[in-house]
Amino acid sequence: MDNHTLWSLRLGYSAKQAKSIEKTGLKKFLEQSFATKVDSKIPDFLEDSPKSSQELKEIRKTLNAANPEAKKEMLKKEIQVSVEMKSWWIDKMIEEDFPLREKMTCFWHNHYVSTFQKVKVNYWVFQHNQILRGNAFGNFKTLTKKIIQSNAMVRYLDNVDNKKDKLNENLSRELLELFTLGIGNYSEEDIKNGAKGLAGLGIGEENAVYRKFFEDNESFIYLGKKGNFKIDEMIDIIFEQPNIPYLITRKILKWFIYDNPKEELVRYYGDYFKQMDFEIRPLLTKIFTEEFAKKNAGSKIKNPLEYSLQLMNELNISNTNTKLITFFIKEQGMDLFNQPNVKGWDGGNSWLTSQIFLQRNNTADLLCNGKNISRAKKENDNMMMNQNPNRQLNVKLNWNREGNNKEIIAQLSNRLLFQTDAANQQDFEKILKYDFDSKTEGSDNAVMRLFNFMVKTPEFQLI
Repeated sequence: MDNHTLWSLRLGYSAKQAKSIEKTGLKKFLEQSFATKVDSKIPDFLEDSPKSSQELKEIRKTLNAANPEAKKEMLKKEIQVSVEMKSWWIDKMIEEDFPLREKMTCFWHNHYVSTFQKVKVNYWVFQHNQILRGNAFGNFKTLTKKIIQSNAMVRYLDNVDNKKDKLNENLSRELLELFTLGIGNYSEEDIKNGAKGLAGLGIGEENAVYRKFFEDNESFIYLGKKGNFKIDEMIDIIFEQPNIPYLITRKILKWFIYDNPKEELVRYYGDYFKQMDFEIRPLLTKIFTEEFAKKNAGSKIKNPLEYSLQLMNELNISNTNTKLITFFIKEQGMDLFNQPNVKGWDGGNSWLTSQIFLQRNNTADLLCNGKNISRAKKENDNMMMNQNPNRQLNVKLNWNREGNNKEIIAQLSNRLLFQTDAANQQDFEKILKYDFDSKTEGSDNAVMRLFNFMVKTPEFQLI
């Protein structure tokens, strides 16, 4: 696979940026990616969703007074808004000229998990997503402070139930176990004491706030320090711990490059991250520029977004029904805003079970034949109906019309597959024979058959 194509896939979701990376160089491309702006406008689909505590109280009053059918309709409406939000995000992933911010936002989304299924307030989930987007290339400590004090997070990890003399340890535990230090770098006593420092941190208007009546203001020992600490001070103490950088550098390497990164790489980049005072931008620059120079293609299984968006980009499908993409990636185990648990998606081998591989092959058949990636179960399923999901798609594959069969095979292989061997080549030449003529009728169909075969190989599933 061409290295520029490989890194276009790794830093985004398709080969769309390969020419830009080749033309400007990776470092310049990264600088342009870091410079992208964040749109702070609240999307129209959230117009009628509650945004303040007062609005939420009014909604709850209405729900309590409503009959079962009315309650069902109101809940259904919020679920539809959640589907709209997934679609909105996938649109951003597709449309961005520099999609690294969205890819990094998705990384943080799977690190600081907070699901709609538990939070149940779309606006808070949107706020959570915007914090991640705005701080995607910022400072890890700063981002941690902001996201832990989001309404979505205190709701998702039950800190709304964490009160003096009735402590809930969920947020305290995950702050240490999953978000910062990792197992083995803290004690159960630290979790219990951390819950004291978090007691009373609950829902506010724009972000979580402490409520004095529920606070626990007694001194406690936290990671070796004694005091009456609140959340910002607790995070400062966490970031003084010697093993703080390694959990996140391991996860970044896994998200972008290696399903199983070597421990020496994790330590090497983690040490640099600490030197940079936990600034994410220089860390990403170092990782990407140094790993770009290595021959490491085929080291990571594509997640469902990378698989589906690459496929649709290769086939030049416009006016994409992104609601169907959200449905497809959910079926593949990657439901945006609804990870299976606080640990997030496992990634790696979980993206390529036998069932998922079969679904991917079926999807390739559908798209290559001009059909949508998911067929509508009900024609009146209005959550999917911004366009007819059963409509015929206009697909067009770009290929070298002046080339012979081997040149066309080489072109597509270089664009799609991290490696090929003699057996692959023999299979490809059975489809596109030595006497292939691009001027004859049906030549497009022949190349499409070759493309369809290639994207069903194990080699296409890896980057």
